[in-house]
Amino acid sequence: MQKYECEVCGYIYDPAQGDPDNNVPPNTPFENLPGDWVCPICGADKSQFKPVD
Repeated sequence: MQKYECEVCGYIYDPAQGDPDNNVPPNTPFENLPGDWVCPICGADKSQFKPVD
């Protein structure tokens, strides 16, 4: 699964890990994150993320 990086702070969303602090279970693709999900580090919204090569 594709990882995504926050362009604001550099946080990497790794689908294999999910975002346990925000009740996102492991193996959740970025595309399936809730619409109101934000970066757990800086609060940027999903539009501020880009795929990581």
